[in-house]
Amino acid sequence: MKILKKILFIISALIGLILLSGLFIPNEYTVSNSLNIRKPQTEVIDFVKLLDNQKHYSVWVMADKELNPTITGTDGTVGATQSWNSKMDEVGQGSQTITYMDDKCIKIDLDFKRPFESKAKAEMLFEKISDNETTLTMKFYGVSPFPFNIMSFYMGRFFISNAQNDNLANLKKILESK
Repeated sequence: MKILKKILFIISALIGLILLSGLFIPNEYTVSNSLNIRKPQTEVIDFVKLLDNQKHYSVWVMADKELNPTITGTDGTVGATQSWNSKMDEVGQGSQTITYMDDKCIKIDLDFKRPFESKAKAEMLFEKISDNETTLTMKFYGVSPFPFNIMSFYMGRFFISNAQNDNLANLKKILESK
């Protein structure tokens, strides 16, 4: 019985420490990854700005073969919105809207409905390295209130970062093969 009490005490202490750490973890977080693509800046922007092209490189869109996102507005322009509703919880339901665009940046507002409601922002930054090389940086800005900030800090940022890296690799492969 003493061993069981010690085990329960240790488990309780660990849970308490994890919850306590959440008080010191910021609620806002940014995940950012970059990759060089051997294509001119305008060619990279022209491909990435089209929401419909995400079916070729986005791990979230490609995860559900039956997903049929809808686009309202003129794709590739400010105000264009892509909405989705997947039966798969990993993909969920939501929308993304292009809110700003110039020759160096595209900003997007994300509105997730399922598997949980939240709002986030994303940016894609395009830096000309040379006439035939561009650095593409993907940024994701999220907010998670306590105690969800604990999960975002320890796991969410990892999953977002991995997805960004996969998306960038997919884009590099597509664009450099053209």
